[in-house]
Amino acid sequence: MKKAMTIFYEVGDNLYVNLTNKCPCNCTFCIRNNADGAYGSEPLWLEHEPSVDEIFSAVDKLDIAKYSEIVFCGYGEPTSRLDTLITVANELKARPNCPPLRINTNGLSDLINGKPTAEILCNVFDTVSISLNAGTEDEYMKVTRPKFENAWEAMQKFTADCVKTGNSEVIMSVVDVIPQEQIDASRKIAEKLGAKLRIRSYEK
Repeated sequence: MKKAMTIFYEVGDNLYVNLTNKCPCNCTFCIRNNADGAYGSEPLWLEHEPSVDEIFSAVDKLDIAKYSEIVFCGYGEPTSRLDTLITVANELKARPNCPPLRINTNGLSDLINGKPTAEILCNVFDTVSISLNAGTEDEYMKVTRPKFENAWEAMQKFTADCVKTGNSEVIMSVVDVIPQEQIDASRKIAEKLGAKLRIRSYEK
């Protein structure tokens, strides 16, 4: 495992933000099981979690206006550092010509932080993308392997709460390695909760 201080990395026209390596899940298909970096980036395993000052210092070296979107998604669950996440996102949004902000999350922020967090996140993020991963609880637990026993219910409640705010586009995602019947079941769940479903291609 190679470590570095890669806080920002590019994927296509988007800028990605790598705040932490902490995650309460151990998904069977997680990209970090395959490599130290993603999409040609430097290693995303952090030598230490970057401070707010370190993050802003790195931001100041970038022309954020050239990106189509800024995505908080690295080798960890960004809501594991909720206060830092919100501070950085608000600072970016206040800057001139800041592109839309998206967070890719496992949807377990309420459990991680011990409080409701949908409104906090939807007040700053234009898009909230939640990893659904499977269409049934049994498959979700097998694929996602979360440390929380009530993760399935909590993830859905978080999604519904995000939709209720009306502030963000809410997307639930699955990876195309799961069977078609699980994709169909996932679509029904997303529709029930008022979210869109995105089917992502598995990246080796």
